Amino acid sequence: MLLSRDYVAYMAGEVVKRLVASKMVETPSADALAQRLRIAMQDEISVEDRVNEEVRQILTQYADDMRRAGASYQEMFKKVKGELARQRKLILR
Repeated sequence: MLLSRDYVAYMAGEVVKRLVASKMVETPSADALAQRLRIAMQDEISVEDRVNEEVRQILTQYADDMRRAGASYQEMFKKVKGELARQRKLILR
């Protein structure tokens, strides 16, 4: 994750504050809305971390085959990650 959790919480609070101030949204509780936005933002930011972990698990299962074939771990990591992202229609940085 490139952004710290504290910074994500700050950004969520600022977004809600500005939306409420410009009367683009109405909410009975700006804090509750900021909390929900923070959770959504953190979930979106951590998608790539979850994909990376899944790729590591997949490559661990095929470690012996990769060794026998002489495949590069880094190259296989890129290929598997790209394929998972394509299948799930994810846009990764």
